[in-house]
Amino acid sequence: MSELSELFPDYRCPWESEDQRLLRKHAASFFRKEATPNQERWAEQHHVDREFWTKAGAAGLLCLELPEEYGGGDGNFGHEAVVTHELTLAGDSAFGFGVHSTICAHYIHAFGTDEQKSRWLPRVTTGEAVLAIAMTEPGTGSDLQAVRTTAVRDGGDYVVNGSKTFISNATHCDLLIIVAKTDPGQGAKGISLLVAETHNPSGLPGFERGRLLKKIGQHGQDTRELSFIDMRVPAKNLLGGAEGQGFFQLMKQLPRERLSIAIAGVAMAEAAVLEAIAYAKERQAFGQPILDYQNTKFVLAECKADVLAGKTLIDHCVQRCIGGNLDAATASMAKLWATEMQCKVVDKCLQIFGGYGYIMEYPIAQMYAAARVQRIYGGTNEIMKELIGRTL
Repeated sequence: MSELSELFPDYRCPWESEDQRLLRKHAASFFRKEATPNQERWAEQHHVDREFWTKAGAAGLLCLELPEEYGGGDGNFGHEAVVTHELTLAGDSAFGFGVHSTICAHYIHAFGTDEQKSRWLPRVTTGEAVLAIAMTEPGTGSDLQAVRTTAVRDGGDYVVNGSKTFISNATHCDLLIIVAKTDPGQGAKGISLLVAETHNPSGLPGFERGRLLKKIGQHGQDTRELSFIDMRVPAKNLLGGAEGQGFFQLMKQLPRERLSIAIAGVAMAEAAVLEAIAYAKERQAFGQPILDYQNTKFVLAECKADVLAGKTLIDHCVQRCIGGNLDAATASMAKLWATEMQCKVVDKCLQIFGGYGYIMEYPIAQMYAAARVQRIYGGTNEIMKELIGRTL
């Protein structure tokens, strides 16, 4: 995606500005210094250090797409793409950047009232307030119309009851966007988004951060269950100020989310190929580097070709997103193809490492474990096929 690519040194990204090229260098330097060395420790404690959020904010790496009046970078989706790419290339699978900066912050900016944006976004851009979104429930995944969490108006508050699962940034979140039914009898038209201010749980009766979920990979990412029992959220925290807009708001933002997943997928595949090439040059077998064997060269040649194809697909979609015309089907194609390719390439690269590829201290093993969920969250790849199929 850029001229900084070690795998494709002559590659030029068609949408990337000089400002974004400088951002790429800055992000690469920051994440390799502040994130890469901490992966093992963050995996053991199951969350990044809370102060890492404010470090990233102070470095100017959060919410670069937001206007300057809220502390953002006044950029476009390309800025988010650059940071996502460099974070992934740095070997990180812990920092919930995408959920916070690319997804949730944009919900507030796109749909919040002026008062809501002024109240929340300045703290979001600095990392003082961490964002999360509570969509998935124990029995509800891709079918968002089937959520059972309710929010019933009672005077100046909504009383929220329900439970959510697989919530990223759940440990540190200070602002939680909740998908709830404000009118259960209206189906999709009865869904609304409420923002709970969760920075002080003791001051929010009925809110509980549940058990930490033990995942196959992404061990440093804090993923929890959440529950709400008669939890009161001020009516002024209804995102956008009008009930029944939640499903529309979710559908409007999902293409961005799916594209960000695709960007990370291609970046991880690129990182895996770089790791495998470096290892194959050093590892000796039968008196010569394993890269000298035709099979190794051919495997890595296929992987390199797949990564280049992925980069061009991503560039096309990022350009469309910047231009405001990224449609749901195209975003679904990017997510589907990129994540399938990612898993295939990482698997091939792991094989080159032999037994060491199965050891979690090696980045390639961490990539292998982290990659699998990419085909599940943001809408399963089966759902992506359904959405694409509707355009046939």
